[in-house]
Amino acid sequence: GMLDLNKINNWISTLLKERGTDIFRSKGVLSIQGMEKKFVFQGVHMMFNGEQQNPWGPEEKRVNKLVFIGKKLNREELTSGFEACLIK
Repeated sequence: GMLDLNKINNWISTLLKERGTDIFRSKGVLSIQGMEKKFVFQGVHMMFNGEQQNPWGPEEKRVNKLVFIGKKLNREELTSGFEACLIK
């Protein structure tokens, strides 16, 4: 599904502030409502960089892919936090 830009920004910001020392690397491709291009991000600990890149193809399914590499990460907590950013 598509993501609410404000919600995903707030969630990632809070996540990196609270758990940044446990998150070694993060990266992903996000489908943001209102953006015709893919939002691609990567991070190291609390440093985060993201930008719009290539447009979604006409036949391409808009999906969200996130990867977090770290220690003491709770998959269910990450999943529920992310899913709260989806537009219902």
